[in-house]
Amino acid sequence: MKRYYNTIKIIVLLILVGFLFAFSSIRNSARKVSEPVVKFLGEENLFVTHETVSKLLIVNQQSVTDKPKEIIDLNVLETALNSNPMIKDAQVFINVDGQLTAEINQKKPIARVVSNASYYIDNDGTFMPLSTNYSARVPLVTGAVEKKNLYNVALVARKVQNDEFLKSNVIEIHQNENKSIDLKFRKDDFTIQLGSLRQLDKKINNLKAFYQKAMRDSTLNMYSVVNLRFDNQVIGTKK
Repeated sequence: MKRYYNTIKIIVLLILVGFLFAFSSIRNSARKVSEPVVKFLGEENLFVTHETVSKLLIVNQQSVTDKPKEIIDLNVLETALNSNPMIKDAQVFINVDGQLTAEINQKKPIARVVSNASYYIDNDGTFMPLSTNYSARVPLVTGAVEKKNLYNVALVARKVQNDEFLKSNVIEIHQNENKSIDLKFRKDDFTIQLGSLRQLDKKINNLKAFYQKAMRDSTLNMYSVVNLRFDNQVIGTKK
């Protein structure tokens, strides 16, 4: 008899738990979504504004605010955000209280192509449009540059971005018709000819050694061209 009552208690308890769970799920799904919170991760300079992100958080041409949680498709919102060419990736989630949060990771520009249609190159080596909200201080890219083939200039721009010596000096990356690369420094009027990007690290080390020696000798202003196209030497052409 005792065993029979224990079984009934367990069944009743399971029914009660199931009812509470179902009630909680229904109440939670019916909870209205509050005003979205937009968080930008990493880069402090905003190339895409809060207003732009809010406009992208639209479902069927209507704001997600005050809509039941159960009808909000987070994948649709993330796809809309990730379609923006200034956004690298976005995550959208809703907590139990109905607070919708969008976490935005912007693209990071490392160079700016100067042409009839100027644009940035981001640190993944891809196209990034200019922003009306903020202008990045990055080296300019000139010459024979095609949007569909940014590999060479992006590779050099990343080297500049990650090297303190180059970052403080390089203001222009020029790509010639044969894809060879020239550099211009901020305070020096000579042209640095990198040539092809073969053994690029070695060429940069050779440039640093040449520059330090020329600074010690006070001869930097004597050169019009610094040629690094040959692997094992630096050839300086005097004015």
